[in-house]
Amino acid sequence: MRTVHTVLGPVPADQLGAVAVHESLLSVLPGAEHAFDVTIDRAEIFETLAKKLTDFRNAGGGTVVDVTGMFHGRDLPLLEALSRSTGVHVVASTGMGPEELLGGYFLTPQTNPPTPWPADRFAALFGAEVTAGMAVPRVERRAPAGLVVTAVTRIGRTATDESLLRGAARTARATGVPVAVCPGDDALGDLEIVLEEGVAAERVAVAGLDRRDVARETVLAVVRRGASVVLDHVGADDDEHLTDRERADLVLALVADGHAGRVLLSTGAIGVAKGLPDDERPLAAVLEGLVPLLRSSGLDEPTVHRLVVENPRDLLTVRPGEEA
Repeated sequence: MRTVHTVLGPVPADQLGAVAVHESLLSVLPGAEHAFDVTIDRAEIFETLAKKLTDFRNAGGGTVVDVTGMFHGRDLPLLEALSRSTGVHVVASTGMGPEELLGGYFLTPQTNPPTPWPADRFAALFGAEVTAGMAVPRVERRAPAGLVVTAVTRIGRTATDESLLRGAARTARATGVPVAVCPGDDALGDLEIVLEEGVAAERVAVAGLDRRDVARETVLAVVRRGASVVLDHVGADDDEHLTDRERADLVLALVADGHAGRVLLSTGAIGVAKGLPDDERPLAAVLEGLVPLLRSSGLDEPTVHRLVVENPRDLLTVRPGEEA
């Protein structure tokens, strides 16, 4: 039976329901927890997130994928309690990046002459979080990570970013979980580095491709390489991302071009932010906002179901031994 790694253990893939595939439930800027003006009240955080997850469930949602990875506020006992109390499956992630948000341990030269942390060391770190369970620092390991994520420096890929990409790819290839990439200024180049490591393209999702600085040709190039595109700022009202009308038009164009199986949708919201700007968009923005817009634009129900249920299910299903 095909399964997905959730914080409460393996779940049959066909029980995920509608999936918000690229979210951050609790995101803490590294070091913000030590700031004098930042309060980490776990009871308050639980209450806020439980309300957002319940609203998501009531809108028809079944699973939320938390892509904060390591050292950005990932709180596994909190995520477990939220999943138990709301009935929403939560898939947590391993991985880290971009370079500017790495702790000093990962940036301190480890070799002579100094070189970035090698990809194999990142792969070993991330891989253990899949095979042995995600670490609660200095305490224990808990459930296995459901995917490995990494982000690339926005203004251009660094040597450390490349090590992260390769380490994430090697983890995905070895463990059977998918890899999600938040690209820098060269989404296709970042994808090619991952594919060079032998990961099957269908196991890779490239996020943030509804940014205005990403050309339509780049989005098409990603799906034509066989990877999934993640349009993960649904409901955003800013100058940096497409509007929902523009996003819907992009989805319709991809579907018309035969790529319905390579499109993933999410809000990319932050449920609770510490040291970062608040983001009050609901987790249900895809189901309550974009999906009705797609329907009114003529998208049929089987394709809607494919976008919000089947595509994320297929990506998240653990598939060991599948290489390019």
